[in-house]
Amino acid sequence: MRGLKDKVVIVTGGGSGIGSAICTRFCEEGSVVAVLDLNGPGAEAKAAAIRAAGGRAKAFQVDISDQKMVNAAVASVERELGPVDVLVNNAGWDKAGNFLDTDKTLWEKVVAINLYGPLNMHHAVLKGMSERGRGRVINIASDAARVGSSGESVYSFCKGGLVAFTKTLAREFASKQINLNVVCPGPTDTPMLKEVCGDSELGQKLYEGFKRAIPFKRLGQAEDIPGAVAFLASDDAAFITGQVLSVSGGLTMAG
Repeated sequence: MRGLKDKVVIVTGGGSGIGSAICTRFCEEGSVVAVLDLNGPGAEAKAAAIRAAGGRAKAFQVDISDQKMVNAAVASVERELGPVDVLVNNAGWDKAGNFLDTDKTLWEKVVAINLYGPLNMHHAVLKGMSERGRGRVINIASDAARVGSSGESVYSFCKGGLVAFTKTLAREFASKQINLNVVCPGPTDTPMLKEVCGDSELGQKLYEGFKRAIPFKRLGQAEDIPGAVAFLASDDAAFITGQVLSVSGGLTMAG
């Protein structure tokens, strides 16, 4: 991809799953990657693996639902690695359950991570991007935001909000030459999906139902996602903003 070499890229949830694969891809493109994750040892292990392979990466432990911690982490990234060129909001969490069986405690956790987390990251990073008049943001939402997903009501609520938020900011920051886009993975075989589904009967039905619903008849893999993210961060996507791209094996086909 054009224009990614030496760019400073933040990836939240970069210690595992899709985030880990995204970190690897950016380092392959010659970018400098800040691996942000609540799991500090996981983030450090990922950054160390990238450095061992000849790439440039540094780990930062952060709870994205904590605005003060986010502001401090972004300040550390810019102090140690340089101004942020690309933000990838990937971190997320969910737990499957019928809506009427869930409670406010669960709602608050899902919203804090999946909605307030990206809000905090945008607010911290876009200030510098706006001053510099350049930047790219790629938000990892979900096809649950586009077509719904039984058992993931509050998660879908958050991801749908993230899509609308991205489109709004894409308009607001277009004059600053900042591109904001969304990648919506379909069901992807990651530790998060296994945690979401769990061992319950509902969870197992969800897991098998996901596979049946995908035209390619397989779950996505973490490595299926980074190409779309790298493209939207690259110079090849300089005139693309406010768009939503599904990477889902055909689960969602929207014009």
